[in-house]
Amino acid sequence: MEEPSKGTYAKDWVLWEKQLREVLFRNADYLASIQVLFEIAVDQVLEQLKRIMKGEYVTPISSEKSKFGTIVFAAIDVPVADLHNLLSNISEENNPKVKTFIENNNLQKAHITLAHKRSHGVTAVANYGRFVNQKVPVDVTALLLSDKLAALEAQPGSIDGQKITSKNEWPHLTLWTAQGIPPKEANTLPELVLQGKAKHIEFNPPFTITGVLQFH
Repeated sequence: MEEPSKGTYAKDWVLWEKQLREVLFRNADYLASIQVLFEIAVDQVLEQLKRIMKGEYVTPISSEKSKFGTIVFAAIDVPVADLHNLLSNISEENNPKVKTFIENNNLQKAHITLAHKRSHGVTAVANYGRFVNQKVPVDVTALLLSDKLAALEAQPGSIDGQKITSKNEWPHLTLWTAQGIPPKEANTLPELVLQGKAKHIEFNPPFTITGVLQFH
């Protein structure tokens, strides 16, 4: 194998070497500064290694991981004002029981849970991350009422052609629970309907509202 400075590429090599020397010379100060920073970096790495060996080093938690660690569930948040309008329309058109319910209950906030960390796992919740802060159309198909619970049956629509599917077996928006009854008990409403212990008021055609997908 020919040496670069001899043979076919001898003239080219001389030119390349000259150009390289000129570039290095022009940037001598910068290269020197990099070398100093590199030496400092090496010292810092060695110091960290010493701390690890002594058991003194704690892996830092990134702000993103820390933030996600506080997230419990993914949901579609629905404006309360829109819900009040929806329920008012329902009461006027369909059922006086709905009107009585509205008059006796003051809804403060509302959401449709898509996935809960405890029930569905961290990954299931995280999978909704790319849709956060985006609007989602929701079809409200029915109102389920018992003496202790009330919820709207809801079917989320799509975002940019991607269907938003709830991990809950029965997607719904909890409107009210009696004192001492946890919101998760609203999941039992379909079964209570079958047992004759709750009312099922179907909306045909469904009402459509718009919410925003959020982490909580």
